[in-house]
Amino acid sequence: MPGWPLIAAGAVAATGATVFALGRCLPLEHRVRRSLELRRPPEAVWDVLTDIERFPHWRPGVTRVERLPDEAGRLCWREYGRHGDAAYELVDATPPLRLVTAIADPRLPFGGTWTYELTPWPGGCTLTVVERGEIRSPLYRFVSRYLTGHAATLERHLAALAAQLGGRA
Repeated sequence: MPGWPLIAAGAVAATGATVFALGRCLPLEHRVRRSLELRRPPEAVWDVLTDIERFPHWRPGVTRVERLPDEAGRLCWREYGRHGDAAYELVDATPPLRLVTAIADPRLPFGGTWTYELTPWPGGCTLTVVERGEIRSPLYRFVSRYLTGHAATLERHLAALAAQLGGRA
């Protein structure tokens, strides 16, 4: 049956075209919010969130961090991991209550910011993170929306932070 390879190739091409078309119809930007309760003071959480050299010790997937030259007075760094590397910058900081970081790597098919807000309470604090993301690639938009979920990276990040600091996501 010589026609089967052509049918299979046509099915793969049609599936790819459909995924791409659906991805193009999805919004470029998304916003997700997650919180974590920690029995640690905001200062202790702040120290972990801002000690970029220690990221490989508690963040799965980050194997190495390289400090980059500051840009316009902003702290910059590059994270390396099993999926490649990405540059980041510290956009805004109000220690120990508010921190804003951004992806500073225009070559990536995605970008955005993470805003960390720490709300103290007796015996600990609540950490709320808001991701404002932009996914430029239609394929990545499809995968993020229908397969992994927009909050997947944020949820993994908070789970690792909870393990590091002893909290629950």
